[in-house]
Amino acid sequence: MFESISDNSEQFKQSFREEAREILVDLESALLELNGNPGDSELVGRIFRGLHTIKGSGAMFGFERVAEFTHDLETAFDLVRNGQLEPSSGLIDLTLAALDQIGAMLKEDWNGAAPADAAACARLLESIRKVTGIAGTAAPAIKGQSVKDVPLLPADRAQNWRIRFAPGPDLMRCGANPALLLRELGQLGILSVTADLDAIPPLAELDPERCYIAWEMTLETAAPIEAIRDVFIFVEDCCDLKIDALARSAAEANLTAKDLADPRAARGGRRESDAPEAASSIRVAAPKLDRFVNLVGELVTVQAWLSELAARHDDADLSAASEEIERLTSALRENSMDMRMMPIRGTFEKFRRLVHDLARSLGKNVELSIDGAETELDKSVIDQLSDPLMHLIRNSMDHGIGSPEERTANGKPAAATICLAARYSGASVLISVSDDGRGIDSEAVRAKAVERGLIGSDAVLSESEIYELIFRPGFSTARNVTDLSGRGVGMDVVRRHIEELRGSIDVASKSGEGTTITLRLPLTLAIIDGLLVTVGAASFVLPLANTLECIELSRDEVDAAHGKHLINVRGEVVPYIRLREHFQVVEPPPTFEQVILVDTGDGRYGLVVDSVLGNCQTMIKSLGRVYRHVQTISGATILGNGTVALILDPHRLVDECIRTVRLAVRGHPGARDPSVHDHGRSRTGPVASSA
Repeated sequence: MFESISDNSEQFKQSFREEAREILVDLESALLELNGNPGDSELVGRIFRGLHTIKGSGAMFGFERVAEFTHDLETAFDLVRNGQLEPSSGLIDLTLAALDQIGAMLKEDWNGAAPADAAACARLLESIRKVTGIAGTAAPAIKGQSVKDVPLLPADRAQNWRIRFAPGPDLMRCGANPALLLRELGQLGILSVTADLDAIPPLAELDPERCYIAWEMTLETAAPIEAIRDVFIFVEDCCDLKIDALARSAAEANLTAKDLADPRAARGGRRESDAPEAASSIRVAAPKLDRFVNLVGELVTVQAWLSELAARHDDADLSAASEEIERLTSALRENSMDMRMMPIRGTFEKFRRLVHDLARSLGKNVELSIDGAETELDKSVIDQLSDPLMHLIRNSMDHGIGSPEERTANGKPAAATICLAARYSGASVLISVSDDGRGIDSEAVRAKAVERGLIGSDAVLSESEIYELIFRPGFSTARNVTDLSGRGVGMDVVRRHIEELRGSIDVASKSGEGTTITLRLPLTLAIIDGLLVTVGAASFVLPLANTLECIELSRDEVDAAHGKHLINVRGEVVPYIRLREHFQVVEPPPTFEQVILVDTGDGRYGLVVDSVLGNCQTMIKSLGRVYRHVQTISGATILGNGTVALILDPHRLVDECIRTVRLAVRGHPGARDPSVHDHGRSRTGPVASSA
């Protein structure tokens, strides 16, 4: 039993760590906003409430050091809130540094091991006390909250509340102490308490690790409802809690446990007001969710097998069962994918601190703007975005944005802007990093490429091809090596990460006006809707989201084009790629082939296949590191008959064909025989004739 109790305790401690880390991100964002808007009282209140929540709940879960360390920070922003202290940039910088220390302490063992840098913590506290004039005494680890520690309503708006608090069977096992909760609640005002002992069982049946007592309370306080929520914020999922307003407006009355379902509400965040009354959110470990999605993917494969069996047998019952399972599998797939979708806001907000710190170190004035933060992406994609975005922002801050003096001399505002934006584009999400800086000097990039032997001195390159050079390993135009740049490490890392996510990168820049780098990423890396096609004896899958339509291609139409890979689609001439030639299939083609029109970043193109078998739900499997150079293939899947089908990436397929054609036309030494496969990366075949 004791092992189970210990496991539960650590589980709840981990929940506190995760919630506290979210609060820290919110605090960083609020502090950086306050730096530009020092008179915003809502931001001050948001910061104070976040610090108060961490301090008030930390000790309850064994994080006494966190509670002690946060006490002076909370007091400082109480002074700011009451107009007794200005939110200077110095105070904000000290608080940001203190948040870093709190984050480190959250990682330490709950048994009270000393933080990694105790001396730094002591220096920070001393600096904060000097700025605020706070006496140099630390708060006790477990301290009841007082009325002066919370934002109060006007005295004439003091409210009476009826509160029922019944601990659940696991409340004490998670390390919570009901007596401390009541004590903290009592510090908010005048509290009357009546114990309900009806649930206490006979002594022989009593569990010593469980609290059977419930409490009926009335509280008269000038504190707002959020302060009452704060008391129970970390135990709301393991207790029966009801709060009713005894007077005043109906809007304040009948506040039940559903009002406490979202801890972010206590920090001024968005609440799930449209949730069912009994609804509550739970945390699920990412590996568990990944295993669940993988199992759904296996179910999709089995369902495809069943559909194939039903198609081969003339059995009405089997067909009906197959259709019903297909419907249920599709619904389960959609629900499992929705569970993995997360807004990108959390990732974007983390970069406010990076921009702030880099601007200080570089002596530049830079503001971060965020747009489309509610755009949702698969968690597995979001988890791998931090490093590429960090490199892009660092590169923009160091290379793209000039000093305030330089910007002013060029007629620009002294304060530069970096914009992080996200938006949907079909089955993809476009994430852009833009700045209003110098722009990319294409001539400097070209000269550096010639100097390093990447291109010939007489090479004729388009602007987009010049921009592609910055993603070459080791490429840099920086004259001096600094802590941020000059070693040629960064942009090639960005490209590698994005390609591993089956994404692509586009660069747009105008000298003197700025640069925009856009990442095109798939919504999910797990399961997609696809179109199953054949080329020779092989099967391939095309993502259905990129597919526009399917058109028949006859021998007569091929002959009429006189060797050009072009087809007339309702008056529009569309170039196409023959996948037979691309994959070097030597057997003769069928009399009638199929052209799949796909939408890519370079416009509409056709992909010619032998036949189209129909739609399919596809579980994407990685090809592994051996095939990491095969850029036109984004993965593989297992079909219902047990065979393997490769998943084509239309964007990269078209991009590679265009690049090979251009090199061949210019006689570039890199344009080898298009039929040759180099290191697993396929080269375009006779499509070159359709340039």
